[in-house]
Amino acid sequence: MTRRTWIESNAEVAVARQCEISGVSRSTVYRERSVMKGTAVDGDLQLCRLIDEEYTRYPFYGSRRMVLFLRAQGHNVNRKRVQRLMRRIGLAGMAPGPNTSRRHPQHKIYPYLLRGLHVTRPNQVWSTDITYVRLERGFAYLVAIIDWYSRKVLSWRLSNSMDPSFAVNCLEEALRCYGRPEIFNSDQGSQFTSTAFTDVLKREACKISMDGRGRALDNIFVERLWRSVKYEDIYIKGYGGMKELTTGLSDYFVFYNGERPHQSLANRTPDEVYISRQGGGALIVDKFKTKTTETADDENSDPCGAAA
Repeated sequence: MTRRTWIESNAEVAVARQCEISGVSRSTVYRERSVMKGTAVDGDLQLCRLIDEEYTRYPFYGSRRMVLFLRAQGHNVNRKRVQRLMRRIGLAGMAPGPNTSRRHPQHKIYPYLLRGLHVTRPNQVWSTDITYVRLERGFAYLVAIIDWYSRKVLSWRLSNSMDPSFAVNCLEEALRCYGRPEIFNSDQGSQFTSTAFTDVLKREACKISMDGRGRALDNIFVERLWRSVKYEDIYIKGYGGMKELTTGLSDYFVFYNGERPHQSLANRTPDEVYISRQGGGALIVDKFKTKTTETADDENSDPCGAAA
């Protein structure tokens, strides 16, 4: 046993005083603990990356199935840890049940307005969501606003925290560049239920719509956008930091809007459909009040079971 093992973090005597009494350098103790903490953080980042990839493939996975997946990959994890990590990166399974989005208990929740609605023109319905983006060391959060008729990404922002301000800035940019939507849809996350966000929508006289709890398919076009941007760009390029990620996503969204053909748009681009006001549209139907389907399918096959 070495004298360094005498030092206890939770003792009544301060660590600095313990080091003085035992004759141990404080820098040695702090360095060792920093390494141990870094190892734990790296382990969480690895699990977050695995969870993010699996959720993108199977967005109906909740924490129970994710535990089984991670254990099959050789990671000895329990459900509590997986739930914590899924909350950290803002994920929730699509099956009805507890929503891991951080809903604020004092914020007003608005009804879902899109069920049975025919989307027949640009700027009729916009929607938004936040997703986790893995980096070489660490992670970031990406928010985007999409026009349902054309699938056009109207604006996006990156942040290293879930503070509502980056979602508000994203909304203000979309309004400044494209006017206002008739209906704006989001989930019940605290960023979108905050008064800072909803007051902007009220100022513009937009109808506010929010997904049902545990019903990620209510916002299916943004879910499909996340799948596309991750598989076509983020996972392939493996960005190292925020600056590199910002540059890469700027290029990708120009490609997504202006060059990438969409099967659901008769192989036209979102920019073409948005400008011409022809060839887009959507319909959300809830036949059994438990399953959401829609008329248009994206270029990739849909693992969520949305009808074409």
